[in-house]
Amino acid sequence: MLLSIITVAFRNLEGIVKTHASLAHLAQADDISFEWIVVDGGSNDGTREYLENLNSIYNLRFVSEPDNGIYDAMNKGIAMAQGKFALFLNSGDIFHQDAANFVRKLKMQKDNVMITGDALLDFGDGHKIKRSAKPGWYIYHSLPASHQAIFFPVSG
Repeated sequence: MLLSIITVAFRNLEGIVKTHASLAHLAQADDISFEWIVVDGGSNDGTREYLENLNSIYNLRFVSEPDNGIYDAMNKGIAMAQGKFALFLNSGDIFHQDAANFVRKLKMQKDNVMITGDALLDFGDGHKIKRSAKPGWYIYHSLPASHQAIFFPVSG
């Protein structure tokens, strides 16, 4: 099973570097396959050059061009995704060290389900808060979890 990790960025090279480093936890797992899709809004801060120098590590594919905002960029990422499930992990967001265990469970899921998990919000000052996912029916009101903790089917 292939997981598509979609990262949206604009003028946040530092965040791209941080997100890239956090993918190492998944890359160390021999039983997990993923692609990293980066949609950059045409940054001029070195983001494009950094991504070019990665030489497709983690099955990296990226586009760096002006867009019409974050949701346009997210839609571009979805259009590029080839995985069974996709996750938005935007520039500066990081995977928790235990993410690999959660990703392994995706292999047993049907193609048309959305899987939510908890998120750990790190405010950068040592203050962290666990945000628990709400029940699935909550989707009729708002997202039941932080978008960084939602694995959704690429096929629709």
